[in-house]
Amino acid sequence: MFQLTTWALGLFVCAHLWPLLPASILLRVVTCLGLLLVSQHHALTRLAFGTMFSAEVPRVMLIGVNVLFAAIVFAAVMFVVLDVLRLALSLVRMTWTPLPRAAGWGVVGVAMLFGSIGVISAIGQPGVRHIEVAVADLPESFDGYRVVQLTDLHLSRLFQTRWAEELVRRTNALEADAILITGDLIDGTLEAREADVAPLAGLRAADGVFVVSGNHEYYFDHDRWMAHYADLGMTILHNEHVVLGAPDNGLVLAGVPDRSAHRFGLPGPNLGTALQGAPEGLPVILLNHQPADAHLSAEAGVALHLAGHTHGGMIRGLDALIARFNDGFVSGLYRLGNTALYVNNGTALWPGFAVRLGVPAELTVFTLQRA
Repeated sequence: MFQLTTWALGLFVCAHLWPLLPASILLRVVTCLGLLLVSQHHALTRLAFGTMFSAEVPRVMLIGVNVLFAAIVFAAVMFVVLDVLRLALSLVRMTWTPLPRAAGWGVVGVAMLFGSIGVISAIGQPGVRHIEVAVADLPESFDGYRVVQLTDLHLSRLFQTRWAEELVRRTNALEADAILITGDLIDGTLEAREADVAPLAGLRAADGVFVVSGNHEYYFDHDRWMAHYADLGMTILHNEHVVLGAPDNGLVLAGVPDRSAHRFGLPGPNLGTALQGAPEGLPVILLNHQPADAHLSAEAGVALHLAGHTHGGMIRGLDALIARFNDGFVSGLYRLGNTALYVNNGTALWPGFAVRLGVPAELTVFTLQRA
């Protein structure tokens, strides 16, 4: 369905560009074939590399393809709007209104501008965002406790070693009490990404670095990647918990694997197992890559559920659609009774559609406060 949709977008834009191009049939055919190839770059990546999630091509090529693909999407939307207006005008005039050449080329120019701005906004370092969260029954010794969340790093040919090194430097400068990573750290095999993920070994926090899997870990040998994260000094929370501080005056930190685990024949998220044996009465912070299970967190009495996965919707307006696939959650802080759910926009995002407009990436600092 995804490939059919992108194919339809490419054809739709080509149909509108055809009369705008010079009369040369060769030029028109070459231009439209190029656009159709860009619209199918995910399928081409799958054919060449066996997956649409890890295009092992030069970074500059990946950036260019993202700009062009985003431009196709934006152009298609604008052409639809113009077609509706033309249809309405034609019904009023009782004669068909052709698309003015200036309007057509204007769409192309604006689409390329939006695509370029969107990709440039997506591939830089995330901004720092500070969130204060009131937590019921938070011990006094944890009042002001600082947690940094990283999520959806998608280390790849688009987000490489130097980007990861700078992220680690900026994260460590925040002097967090704990660093919590909620999945989708990589796009690629261990052999392809080992150098890109290596800087994460330098992450430092007073109480440690903790990680759970996202759906992308399962696309590239989940068990091998999780073992490698452990080798980098991270604590894996796989349906498990740890107690920060004293058992009678501390904080429970729990984590579950991504819900896509079942598709790969591996154990999926089990919050009951993750909290089994946890001291009663202590507030719980849960790491769960996807926000769609937040109602289970609320039923279990979790104080703070940290998630990612949605990339915040990436484009203002598109976020409403993304929310529909994630139980209505897409970006920011939500309250479900006594449970706070935070859906992070992502530290980076999937390189297959690396576009951000109005939805910035974030390096998120949570300060816990006694309710």
